[in-house]
Amino acid sequence: MSQIVLAVYALLSGPVASAQETPPKAAAPAPLKYRVEIHAPRPLDKLLEQNLDLMRWRGDPRIDLEQLRHLVKVAPEQVKTLVATEGYYSPTVDAVLVTGGPVPVARVTVQPGLPVEVGDVDIELRGFVLTNKSEAPVDTAKLKSSWMLPVGSRFRQSDWEAAKRGLLREIIQSRFPLAELAETQAVVDPEKRRANLKVVVDSGPEVHFDGLNIVGLERYPQSVITNLNKIRPGDQYSEAALQAFQARLQDTGYFSSVEVSADMTAALNEQLGELAGQEQPPAAGPPAPRVVPVLVRVTENKRRNVSLGLGYSTNTGARGQVNYDNLNVFGKRMKSHVIYEQRRQSARADFFWPTTPGGHNNSIGGGYERSNLNGQLSRTVGLAASRTWGSPLLERTLTLEVLTEQLTIADVGTSYSKSMPLTYSVTRRALDSLVLPTRGFIVNGQLGIAPLPILTDEKFVRAYGRFLTYYPVGTSGTLVLRGELGAVGSKEKAGIPSKFLFRAGGDQSVRGYAYQDLGVMEGEAIVGARYLMTGSVEYDWWVRPPWGIAAFYDFGNAADTLHDLRPKVGYGLGARWRSPVGPIGIDVAYGKSAHQVRLHFSIGFTF
Repeated sequence: MSQIVLAVYALLSGPVASAQETPPKAAAPAPLKYRVEIHAPRPLDKLLEQNLDLMRWRGDPRIDLEQLRHLVKVAPEQVKTLVATEGYYSPTVDAVLVTGGPVPVARVTVQPGLPVEVGDVDIELRGFVLTNKSEAPVDTAKLKSSWMLPVGSRFRQSDWEAAKRGLLREIIQSRFPLAELAETQAVVDPEKRRANLKVVVDSGPEVHFDGLNIVGLERYPQSVITNLNKIRPGDQYSEAALQAFQARLQDTGYFSSVEVSADMTAALNEQLGELAGQEQPPAAGPPAPRVVPVLVRVTENKRRNVSLGLGYSTNTGARGQVNYDNLNVFGKRMKSHVIYEQRRQSARADFFWPTTPGGHNNSIGGGYERSNLNGQLSRTVGLAASRTWGSPLLERTLTLEVLTEQLTIADVGTSYSKSMPLTYSVTRRALDSLVLPTRGFIVNGQLGIAPLPILTDEKFVRAYGRFLTYYPVGTSGTLVLRGELGAVGSKEKAGIPSKFLFRAGGDQSVRGYAYQDLGVMEGEAIVGARYLMTGSVEYDWWVRPPWGIAAFYDFGNAADTLHDLRPKVGYGLGARWRSPVGPIGIDVAYGKSAHQVRLHFSIGFTF
């Protein structure tokens, strides 16, 4: 009972007693304030400022004057270690602590001396024996020539590490992805200022591809992936082939993420097992090739997607757009849209088959378009079947269309036409960037024919070509050249749908004139012509990238005869911005024949 009473008394009296007996906490000592002065040539001064203990411990409350003296004492050894990474192995370092002023000053003076240079480079390549003697041998001389730290260059630790990684990277990109650095050595002689390097690379076994291992595919058929696979079982390992396969899958639109790699798990386990049994005598001849599956990891996009958009174009006015995409409609990908612009409205849906093993992309689609431009009102209904093949660098398309058109021309009347043309198009791209090009060119050529009287009111042949080139001028300028040529051959122009005739003018044509304002007068309307010719010369000066200004001179026209194809001229100035989605331009242009100034706005480049 007495124990219980004592316990209760202790609980009641404990907090009071502790509050009375606990002394107040002493205030933490203020950190010792000191300055550090580093006198060293660039970029060594930055290196020392970022890594010396004298700099890192400033402001720490645990540093007192005695500890500061110790930091100054050990600073020379730290400096020598740090500057050695930049190739200076014989520096003169002086570190003193000056205490006569308001605050102590740690002064570090460095004279780095002459840097060490690379002397001999010994690169030894072990293995690299191919099991198939009919294959081209490994070009070991080319591998050695790719070494990035040649004789006579300054020996820096970072460059030494980068050179080793670069050599190994060059090797593992093809045939021998299991290669490793068996030995590396850098012997530095500070007196002679030479660093002799030795690198030994063991190729390991050859690696060949096996079949596909697909992970993450649930909604869509396997053919979406397998049809794009150009890697066959037995092919030599190639990192470039894996990357190309990955790029093709990313372009399909079916996946939000794609990762294509070689599954090295089994090969590495086999290699580790061989290392564990090293006491056994090695087998004669090169090691047996490893066969690894191609691992494809995908994250599928949502099957259905709806997007809305608003915009404005100086060509066709305010714009509203609704897109609906469905990635699996009876095994096909559907893309559809409804667009309402002040001068043009359209609705369209297209269905795309998965890419074939031969690399062909087939589609069918149809749509309706209404446009009201310069006194010409057209309503067009069309169906189309297309086949596209090639690559973004060289793309070809074959399209068969069936069109019906109702055309109303002010003060003339309404006419109807139908046509079934077949059009072949080829596009060649050679640009440094498909989004923000600064160098290179694009060329497109089209040949269309409607030779049969089936569903065709007027037989015709149509040829069209255009080009766009970018030339860098100096360090801050770009010369942009653009041109178009087109011609339609037929007995009569009546009966040819207006989309196969030509008009010019607008943002991507002849600036200074309204959109499609250059053509043939018919009544009070401007209608399409048989011939087209336009050109443009533009100089973009990037004053403060990504911002620039532009000066341009455009010319061109559309007419029914070559004699009447007299070019109209427009010229002016503009502003440019290289936005993440492409170049954005605002131009003020004067149309010489129209005697008026027009504002033009464009996003990206149309081709």
